[in-house]
Amino acid sequence: MPSATPSSALSQGKIPLVPSKRLPALTPRKRCATPKNTLPVPETPALPLPPDISSYAFREPKRHILSPQDHECFLRSSSYTLVVSFIFSLSESCADTPIPSVTRDDQLPIIHKIISTISSITSLVEENPPQDQGSSRFGNPAFRSFMDAVSAHLDEYHSTLGLPNEAAVLETSTYLAHSFGSRERIDYGSGHELNFILWLLCLNRLSLLPPSTFPALALLVLPNYICLLRKLQSTYYLEPAGSHGVWGLDDYHFLPFLFGSSQLLHHPYIRPLSIHNELVLEEEGDRYMYLDMVRYTMDTKTVRGLKWTQPMLDDISGAKNWEKVEQGMRRMFVKEVLGKLPVMQHFLFGSLIPAVKEMGSMNLQEGHDALEEAPAHTEIGTKTKRPGHVHRDDNWGDCCGIKIPSTIAAAQEAKKSSSRQEFRRVPFD
Repeated sequence: MPSATPSSALSQGKIPLVPSKRLPALTPRKRCATPKNTLPVPETPALPLPPDISSYAFREPKRHILSPQDHECFLRSSSYTLVVSFIFSLSESCADTPIPSVTRDDQLPIIHKIISTISSITSLVEENPPQDQGSSRFGNPAFRSFMDAVSAHLDEYHSTLGLPNEAAVLETSTYLAHSFGSRERIDYGSGHELNFILWLLCLNRLSLLPPSTFPALALLVLPNYICLLRKLQSTYYLEPAGSHGVWGLDDYHFLPFLFGSSQLLHHPYIRPLSIHNELVLEEEGDRYMYLDMVRYTMDTKTVRGLKWTQPMLDDISGAKNWEKVEQGMRRMFVKEVLGKLPVMQHFLFGSLIPAVKEMGSMNLQEGHDALEEAPAHTEIGTKTKRPGHVHRDDNWGDCCGIKIPSTIAAAQEAKKSSSRQEFRRVPFD
């Protein structure tokens, strides 16, 4: 039978395949692999049981991290594990929990006493008004009077908390005394915020704050503490402790972002990108710490837009979900707070949060004397074993580098000015 001709093939609806006209095979494109963070997500260690304090030898906390070697010892110590465990346990206790869901009526008396203590400290601000220093945006010297007033009332504040003896009061109150900023430098940073958490940790070690109180500590006590600090920052123009400036997560705080991201872990409609929606910030800011911190940042900057004022927050908003944000906050806390020598050199060790034997030792008065005697920006402790204020060798000190005026002070002075256009801005406004 003769083969079909091309014309007959066309008539039958069959198109002959011409090798040169064949289409290339369709192959799916390989997607570029998303770069993964090589740092593991820090897990929450088990929180040790409180020690037996029946025959405990309490002592006044001292500085023991005086060199990079001391810092490495701390990072391998049980105290490091204790601090990480307590803070991450607080964060986990407020997972998927808005602030209003934890009420004061259902709390132990110790929670009411702590909140009352914060309220009493807040009243000291009115008793120590700021000095008139013109249009200066740097720290107001009246803050030192406030700090002296806090120190004078420490025994009174702790008399109602149920501490076992005066030695325990001395050790525990030292952390609270260093929770509101530096009296010498009139600044505030994540190290002072950490001292407040260490104060709560000491009360936990004394069996006064059991794990059942952790949600209240995260969602009642910490927001009250943040409100107090905002009052101090706006009244005394506390300078940011450090030289990161606009490139940091926040000028003053870190832990509200860690706890706040935990609150939003599985929220049905609020996404990381929602921080750019002013309506979401307005409606949900009172319920979630993360949104409240962003809202406050927007209200206290003289320039609008996170892209310009807080680029790190702007970058984080591009995360896929809150789980990624929370994991990043854990990594950042371990690396940028506990892992930074300029921050941890001010860490205080007592009996409840003990130091390692191999560490150095310096009491608080010796540390203050070293700061007063050292010239400005003296490089101490990095290449030598001289005790004092430690700066990194390759740049300005992260803890007190170039003095940066408070952005809150800039906003306050802008309100006093008759016109924003006439107001002279400074870097990092």
